[in-house]
Amino acid sequence: MEDDMEDVAEVALSGPGATVYEEGWQSWSPTGSFPVDAIPRRPSRRKEIAMRFRADRLAPADAFQGEGLLAVGTGDGAPVHVFASTAGVEEVPSIRAERRGDSLVVRADGPVEHRVEETGDLSEALGRWGADFAESVGARSIREAPTLWCSWYEYFTDVTEADIVENVEAMDELDLPIDVVQIDDGYQRELGDWLTLSPRFASLDDLSTRIRDHGRRAGIWVAPYLVGARSDLAARHPEWLVGGADAGHNWDQDLHVLDTSHPGAAAYLVEVFSTLKETGFDFFKLDFLYAGAMAGRRHEDVTPTEAYRNGIALIREAVGDAYLLGCGAPVLPSVGLFDAMRVGPDISATYEPHGEDMSVPSQRDAADSVVARAWQHGRFWVNDPDCLVVRPTGMERREDWAASIERYGGLRGSSDRLRSLDRWGLETTRRLLSAVPPPAPFSG
Repeated sequence: MEDDMEDVAEVALSGPGATVYEEGWQSWSPTGSFPVDAIPRRPSRRKEIAMRFRADRLAPADAFQGEGLLAVGTGDGAPVHVFASTAGVEEVPSIRAERRGDSLVVRADGPVEHRVEETGDLSEALGRWGADFAESVGARSIREAPTLWCSWYEYFTDVTEADIVENVEAMDELDLPIDVVQIDDGYQRELGDWLTLSPRFASLDDLSTRIRDHGRRAGIWVAPYLVGARSDLAARHPEWLVGGADAGHNWDQDLHVLDTSHPGAAAYLVEVFSTLKETGFDFFKLDFLYAGAMAGRRHEDVTPTEAYRNGIALIREAVGDAYLLGCGAPVLPSVGLFDAMRVGPDISATYEPHGEDMSVPSQRDAADSVVARAWQHGRFWVNDPDCLVVRPTGMERREDWAASIERYGGLRGSSDRLRSLDRWGLETTRRLLSAVPPPAPFSG
């Protein structure tokens, strides 16, 4: 990529307080504003590179890099320079800033615009650019977010149908204002075999009916572009997989990418989501979406970004007006496709991330990205900070995480076993789910 970089501008730094905003490639990629003399940490482990960063355009260790968007606050109260893609949602150039004395030299590997905002507030400048960008690409009208309960952080892949039923009944007993019951990862037998259930689930049809009989909506998790090496789909249709695209390693198996430019794979994707819609689901969390935009050989001559957007368009057509939440998704290519979007990495029971890499599950990295991307709420979509987890044991600094969601949580959802909550956890869950902010930019 180095040879593809061309100079865009040289920005003089005015004095103390100069910062650089890096927009990460996808939901889980590090995003934030950093002092000009403090380059953010870069990934070291191969698994994290594939699953959390733009693997084919890694940022160097000695320069800043934003994916489609980079901004420079030149000093306290001084103008803000915004550098952003002019290719809409179709192509996302990498934009790099390197320190040279009292200036930053900005270069990019594709066409970008350079806007100078006289305000010294970086977030306000990003918000104005974001509003213009959303309008230019014809972004969807932003719908109010439902409240939800998600099975993931309590049960992970061991979730059972009985676990879902227990919590649905607890919502009634505890009088919690939960609109959507979202079944997360673990209901399916393998990644890619979305309509074949694990032994822990008997019938999604019956379960969704039971949820709706309690006055709730049924939601479900799908990673539409991932195909696990153990799946029947990978064995039966290797021709549906993107050649040469390694989507990482998780669930103790290698991960492949579904090539939705292949007619057979596209038809399968439509079948999956049409079936789930007919089964009664009208809230879909689409996860690990980075895979859909990974570089690799495809059936048709389409760019990775085109293939990604085309696949989401197929899903949208299949599910109609269902609510779509994106996660692990390329940020700028997703504008106009989703109702809500995860804007940080997964939270964790621990405050600090494990190991050296950023953006692995942790409360600190999740909270930092949620604050940094707050300007996207009400402009691109409803921001999803990730679930509220306030159980009385095993959750470090639960009060801090609840405060982050209260301030920056556009989409609000619980992911505790509800009957295990103590008094504070139950009161906090009820209060935060009773006062969801409108789908308009945050104020203050």
